[in-house]
Amino acid sequence: MKKLIRTIFGLLALIAFIFVAGALFYGTKTVHDLLGENKQLKQAIVTLTQEDQIGYAKVVRQKTIDGKLYSTVRFVETARGNPLQTVLEKEYEIEGDIIHFDALIVTFSSQAVIDGKERSLYLWRRVYGETQSPADGFPIEEQGAEPARYAGLLSRLRMKDRAMFWNAIWDLANDPEALQQHGIKAIYGNAVYKKLKPGLIYVFKISPTGQLIPETVPDL
Repeated sequence: MKKLIRTIFGLLALIAFIFVAGALFYGTKTVHDLLGENKQLKQAIVTLTQEDQIGYAKVVRQKTIDGKLYSTVRFVETARGNPLQTVLEKEYEIEGDIIHFDALIVTFSSQAVIDGKERSLYLWRRVYGETQSPADGFPIEEQGAEPARYAGLLSRLRMKDRAMFWNAIWDLANDPEALQQHGIKAIYGNAVYKKLKPGLIYVFKISPTGQLIPETVPDL
């Protein structure tokens, strides 16, 4: 009987050890562990495809107050694979009629993707007027959060791992080479600027090399 009790206690101690060890592992897990070991993450990145249109903007109204021109702009972010589907829509009022759009392009090299083909993410950062500094610009996507256009991309990962991944990706804006050892690097999409005019739509496209390109079309 005593031997059975000792065996039971031994098993309970082993289970407790495994549980604590697992908790410690996940508690100290880093994004480098995630990028190096997680096949589900690499499989998710495989679903990324080459994109063209990633959003558009249009002037909602312009007004003059105390001799200064103000422009209200509606910015729309479109879905992956469907440029007609809106995933995010915001309005911004800036002083003047010159506005800058800033995007962060994150590239995954062939070594970072399970099928050996390069992939990219396109993250909208902010908009700002000619009289503003970039640091004082208005955010489009929330820093560190899962971008609207990539909702569900990492659904097979643990919530904690998802948060860790997106935090690391957004941090590339400050340290473009932080994840280079994993074949991941950040390229600033040349923050483009446009002179705003009512009756026009400014369509944003991404070139194969990651350059942000605005095209102007009539608002029909």
